[in-house]
Amino acid sequence: MKRQKRDRLDRAFSKGFQAGIGGRSKELCPYASLDSRSQWLGGWREGVDGRQSGLFNR
Repeated sequence: MKRQKRDRLDRAFSKGFQAGIGGRSKELCPYASLDSRSQWLGGWREGVDGRQSGLFNR
């Protein structure tokens, strides 16, 4: 059970990261649960920071 929950949160982080790199708005977060939403937003922030510092070209 714990592994399945962790995988779900890892997936939320990864999807948020992809959204941040792609320049999507954080308002488009598809998650309603607090844990998944916070993981998605954390990934989104890292993706946006990476894009702004020039690590990723779009």
